[in-house]
Amino acid sequence: MQAIYASAPDQSRGRLHPEGDSTFRSCFQRDRDRIIHCSAFRRLKHKTQVFVEHEGDYFRTRLTHSIEVAQVARTIAGELGLNHELAEAVALAHDLGHTPFGHTGEDALNDLMAPYGGFDHNAQALKIVTDLERHYAEFDGLNLTWETLEGIAKHNGPVLGELPHALAQYNEQHDLELHTYASCEAQVAALADDIAYNNHDLHDGLRAELFSTDEIADLPILQDCFAAVDKKYPGLNYYRRRHEALRRFFGILVDDVMQVARTNLADLSPQTAQDIRMAGRPMVQFSNGLWSDLKVIRKFLFTRMYRAPSVVVVRQDVTRKLLALFPLFMQRPDLLPKQWRKDVAQVTTETELARIVCDYIAGMTDRFALQQYEELIGDD
Repeated sequence: MQAIYASAPDQSRGRLHPEGDSTFRSCFQRDRDRIIHCSAFRRLKHKTQVFVEHEGDYFRTRLTHSIEVAQVARTIAGELGLNHELAEAVALAHDLGHTPFGHTGEDALNDLMAPYGGFDHNAQALKIVTDLERHYAEFDGLNLTWETLEGIAKHNGPVLGELPHALAQYNEQHDLELHTYASCEAQVAALADDIAYNNHDLHDGLRAELFSTDEIADLPILQDCFAAVDKKYPGLNYYRRRHEALRRFFGILVDDVMQVARTNLADLSPQTAQDIRMAGRPMVQFSNGLWSDLKVIRKFLFTRMYRAPSVVVVRQDVTRKLLALFPLFMQRPDLLPKQWRKDVAQVTTETELARIVCDYIAGMTDRFALQQYEELIGDD
């Protein structure tokens, strides 16, 4: 049974371009399905989190990560009496705007776009679902509901100050109330993202042998997880032991978020979904104690994984290649695919051209970006 503050499909603020209702799907189900079927979602298969796509078949990609986030969001939303279809839609869309090569690519594009307004992956996700996906006869984008677009734009909280260009441009025609918090469902998607990557980055770092099981067994939260496994399963083999410990770690994060959210919601006693937006603080978050422990784990991962020497070498190489592709396309927009050249024909400023080039590069998969570099530039 849904709570009174859940986002109800029949109370949706609708779509920018009005459409008739489906006879068998709610509006949020349709949003979720459109996201799953869009081109940008499929490309996530070959976009990686930390490692480059070809480095190993077992490392998480943006696609597998998004599926994991959606699973966690659906579970938490269901337990809190929220609309799990909306939470799932936001979770599946939250990484659509990411560049090739993870945050390395985003940093490179942000530097390249500094003279033209910068680059932000959340704003890019909104641009993809409102403009760059061009398949439907009556509109550009996916024409998602206001609630799903709001969740994509501000699942991490209110968006204040100078807005990224793509977000400002869309918000002018379809006010997403960026100064408020998002729905409780979108907040769930944001925390599900944190839970998923905190868990799977430990998995991937172990598989890449960037650190050992013994090292993570000394970290906060994980100490208790390993102790519980050792007590219940003495002598368990190496791989099963760490898997069981990380399962418990995952469960602790989920349980903590649900307990804190229940407490916050009970304190606020919201009567509508709008009450959540106007609360002035998030409803869905980690407890202070667990968040402090997670910061220790994140610091460990930053040092031992994200800035590991082997990872840094790859980061430097792919950054160099993106830094070379961008000016090439700026000088030679005729090298862009035919459908992109149609947009180039309409530009009147260098900034408009830069945004087209940025959109094209941001949409590349890891492997396609590497192929483009080798074909168009190459190394002597």
